[in-house]
Amino acid sequence: MDEIRLMKGNEAIAHAAIRYGTDGYFGYPITPQSEILETLEAEEPWKTTGMVVLQAESEVAAINMVYGGAGTGKRVMTSSSSPGISLKLEGISYIAGAELPCLIVNVMRGGPGLGTIQPSQADYFQTVKGGGHGDYRLITLAPSSVQEMADFVTLGFDLAFKYNNPAMILADGIIGQLMEKVVLPPFRKRKTENEITAESPWAANGKKTNRNRNVITSLELDPAIMEQRNIHLQEKYAEIARNEVRYDEYQCEDADYLLVAFGSSARICRKAIDSARKDGLRLGLLRPITLFPYPSEALAKYADKVKGMLTVELNAGQMVEDVRLAVNGKVKVEHFGRLGGIIFTPDEILNAVKEKFIPQKIN
Repeated sequence: MDEIRLMKGNEAIAHAAIRYGTDGYFGYPITPQSEILETLEAEEPWKTTGMVVLQAESEVAAINMVYGGAGTGKRVMTSSSSPGISLKLEGISYIAGAELPCLIVNVMRGGPGLGTIQPSQADYFQTVKGGGHGDYRLITLAPSSVQEMADFVTLGFDLAFKYNNPAMILADGIIGQLMEKVVLPPFRKRKTENEITAESPWAANGKKTNRNRNVITSLELDPAIMEQRNIHLQEKYAEIARNEVRYDEYQCEDADYLLVAFGSSARICRKAIDSARKDGLRLGLLRPITLFPYPSEALAKYADKVKGMLTVELNAGQMVEDVRLAVNGKVKVEHFGRLGGIIFTPDEILNAVKEKFIPQKIN
């Protein structure tokens, strides 16, 4: 029988990590994601599953601990919020360049700078466009419920190990702090050393192996070899884009106007759609679940079917660029958002649709 619990999104991340058989968590407290670390410390999984939980001295230290753990083939993760992720970006780029699997959680808050502890979705560029240095990408999952916060721990780790690439759960402060019912995943056994060696023959485990390169570094001084590594990475990202696109549709079949939103914004959009349809305005929602790979083809199919698309984001307009690229000018695409941690209402979304797409009658 499924075990149903009532908890915050951040708490669901922590419980799912323990149940997945995660080997190590390395983090540093920052609002609004501190409950992840706090829950792990309260649950004391080192006594039950052997999971290491360590509060590092800084975000920089935490991501480099992840780098080291990932290099041994262990299932390791970290979490932070926007300014903390900025501090981790150098390490994230190193991990991506070394092709190591790990899980990173970003529960976004408003910025720029220290900004506010209120929710935001303004880290889209930072995460989806590869925020750190170099041509790298993160597999990026955008949950819109507490259940998905739990589910995406498993999915994120599985995808990270499938493609030897860091994966990120990109949530916003609303989802992190939201309390809902959740069915937690079953417990998994942690991998044995033999299983790790078989699954990840590249891993550095202190023993002599037949590894043909040292994955602990992403450094390469020969430009020709470095170019080939980069070409290989781009081929891998293209494979991910072909195979791992995920999205959700709501009332899209007969929609005249399409809303595009992720995370908490998508939840509010659903309420706006239900209200609009009662008044005869047919709206639909396409919710990207993977922000990389992005559901560009799915959006492109609606370009000839709807009269307009509106991206609804808690930022100044970031994902809107990817929607415009997807539809290639075939339909008008506009953006609506609030900044600074202010959360929009369903009525504000409806008003934005009317103002941007529907001509107003002049009496």
